[in-house]
Amino acid sequence: MMEYENGKKRKVRNKQQVKGQFLSQRYLILCVCCFFVLLFFLSSDRISTLSVRSDSLRPSLRVPALSVLSSSMDSFHGGRFPALSVEDRVQFPDHLLLILSHGIGRGEKNLVCVYRGLKEETLVLPSISSDEFDEFRSIVRCPNAPLNYSSSVELQFRGDLVKKMKKEKQSRRRVHNWEKVGYEAVIDGDTVVVFVKGLTRRPHRESDPSYYKCQFEIGDLEEKEVTQAIAAAQEVVRCVLPESLKLNPEMMFRVSVIHIDPRGRTTPALPSVARIYASDSIEKKKSGVKHELCVCTMLWNQAPFLREWIMYHSWLGVERWFIYDNNSDDGIQEEIELLSLENYNVSRHVWPWIKTQEAGFSHCAVRAKEECNWVGFFDVDEFYYFPTHRSQGLPSKDALKSLVSNYTSWDLVGEIRTDCHSYGPSGRTSVPSQGVTVGYTCRQANAERHKSIIRPELLTSSLLNEVHHFQLKEGVGHMSLVESVAVVNHYKYQVWDTFKAKFYRRVATYVVDWQENQNQGSKDRAPGLGTEAIEPPDWKRRFCEVWDTGLKDLVLSNFADQVTGYLPWQRQQQE
Repeated sequence: MMEYENGKKRKVRNKQQVKGQFLSQRYLILCVCCFFVLLFFLSSDRISTLSVRSDSLRPSLRVPALSVLSSSMDSFHGGRFPALSVEDRVQFPDHLLLILSHGIGRGEKNLVCVYRGLKEETLVLPSISSDEFDEFRSIVRCPNAPLNYSSSVELQFRGDLVKKMKKEKQSRRRVHNWEKVGYEAVIDGDTVVVFVKGLTRRPHRESDPSYYKCQFEIGDLEEKEVTQAIAAAQEVVRCVLPESLKLNPEMMFRVSVIHIDPRGRTTPALPSVARIYASDSIEKKKSGVKHELCVCTMLWNQAPFLREWIMYHSWLGVERWFIYDNNSDDGIQEEIELLSLENYNVSRHVWPWIKTQEAGFSHCAVRAKEECNWVGFFDVDEFYYFPTHRSQGLPSKDALKSLVSNYTSWDLVGEIRTDCHSYGPSGRTSVPSQGVTVGYTCRQANAERHKSIIRPELLTSSLLNEVHHFQLKEGVGHMSLVESVAVVNHYKYQVWDTFKAKFYRRVATYVVDWQENQNQGSKDRAPGLGTEAIEPPDWKRRFCEVWDTGLKDLVLSNFADQVTGYLPWQRQQQE
């Protein structure tokens, strides 16, 4: 018994000694860490800044490097944290797109683009813009490389010393040609939809999927897996998901497309910047019932007009908005944040790919399928209107939502089409302060084209669309509304200062830009205009055949403040 007690005491003493030694070591380590942290901040030339992403509110901290510790802190790229790691570069006609493997926050203004000359001389130019890209990556736009300089551009923060170029794998420095690259991918059930340039330019037709395969690369590893395509059309290829994706739920996959010619010869996989994340394959349970009606649009620099469009269509019953932003620089994100604060369910999706409206709509149809019964595809200058409701004194509030809900249980109706009336400048020379619905009241007599609201689950697997409508599954049809029931007021020809922006670039893939001397008789163009943005003397009087104040009267009677007469989308600028 005595030996047992002595042994127990020895164990306690030993345990206390070990514990004391452990605490001493921890205290020593803690002191060393505190010393270095103190030394770090004392050597800083300025206080670091926080750059917060708007969607996830994840801070991206930039900290000056400590010169005395530079040898052991190489990860502080250029004296900042996180390291500016350029993952991919895509060459567009008018700029160079850099894709970073991490987030830097939207609107970072202290980035510069570093170009290397033939003799290793360097040139530093300000970046054009920066933005968040997806949950993990960011993008930066740089000017095109000047003559005799490489397009393998690097990034640095303004004021940092230009460093000698690091030796990297050739694949990390290559520049992809926009005309031949995989640019987006999205998981849809047990398949992946890949968006790619350079395979086929056949508009409005499906392709034989047996000529295509998808290649999946796991992270930065050399492992690859190939699966067969099951549908293809225009710039879309749909393939089966690989088994390796299910086995690596935390991994990122780079997805590219392989083409097989009619003789059975396989070409190398096209370059790709498209990524999918295995975690996205896990079906996300949505709480509650789906939204009855959502809207998707693609825009460029339409922030001043967004508020009126969303407020009005929300009144008609639209519940959810998907905004595909095609390189706007007019404060669109700030406008969306203001609308969100007012409880409008609006999300912005960065879409840097020029002239890919059809692909963007296909991408949105996949995203919206889990949230929405119906999805409308129309532009910010297009407004639904119900003439019969107005003439018969019926309430127009929630009219659009009520219309589509009548067909939700009809499995044979996958699309509702509505004709458009195009409005002209209506004698105006300046932007109407009360918005387009009140300011433009003279239109052309005949309707042209149509806009569609679709059921995402009733589309073909190829997601083939012509912007104005999608191809539906076999046996599923569409419903065309007569003009007396519903019409889309298309404020297409606005005052010249607004309209001339259309000359910059058209967003649809198969529509020629107006600066080009092609298809000048196309309905997409304004009749009588050439290839230059020169205002005709009689512009304000053009496209005016019928004075139609129906929607104007509806808006003023339902939205105007009874005391001031202001409309809700005016109030921000009036205050």
